[in-house]
Amino acid sequence: MPHSRLLLLLVISVLTLQTALAETAATPGNPAARVIYLVRHGHYDSDPNADPDRGPGISTLGVVQSRLLGARLARLPFAFERRFVSPMQRARDTAATLAGDLGNGRFQVLEDLRECTPTTRRRAQLEGLSEQELADCEAQLEGLYTRHFRPASGQEQHELMVCHGNVIRYLITRSLGVDSEAWLEMSVGHTSITRIRIEADGSFKLVGAGDVGHLPPRLQTGASGDHEIDLQIPALLLESP
Repeated sequence: MPHSRLLLLLVISVLTLQTALAETAATPGNPAARVIYLVRHGHYDSDPNADPDRGPGISTLGVVQSRLLGARLARLPFAFERRFVSPMQRARDTAATLAGDLGNGRFQVLEDLRECTPTTRRRAQLEGLSEQELADCEAQLEGLYTRHFRPASGQEQHELMVCHGNVIRYLITRSLGVDSEAWLEMSVGHTSITRIRIEADGSFKLVGAGDVGHLPPRLQTGASGDHEIDLQIPALLLESP
């Protein structure tokens, strides 16, 4: 057999083997667990001058909260294979603050992580929202859930999503398989961690929700019962000589 033909057959065999291995790794027959860390952005203040599409950025307090969160995430025994962030400024600021502790890796902006308000049992909370806005929000979050909340392929994957309170609470209800209109019965604080594990067989485990163990009580904001934090230096009380 001519050497050129032998070489061609060898190349074809190698390419065929590579294709077969790639297909095997990607097939549903080789599923693995996927663990998604949903992180709410840091504290922010309302700003009437902020971009109407992206909203305000995080405050100084939000930066401090994000630094403490970054220190906690940096101690995890793995690196996140993928990192996503909402397009809104407060989420982007939080992700930027975390990046240094996570090895300065890049984040992918994911439009479906944008904050919105889905339908809730508490109809009074929906005042001012149109039926179309509610429908658009639910379609957005359902699309996010369908595309990302499924088993990985090949080996266990860890993903980080920096986003918003409504988004996180809705995804918790979907992962638990309960009424999605119950999302407002939960509360998650700023820079809290919610961890959802999708097993290889497609079953779901809520490992933790709204975890703020990295924040001392005096720096916890954003959840029901939390107080606004005053970062101003108080007056020093001096005794009379």
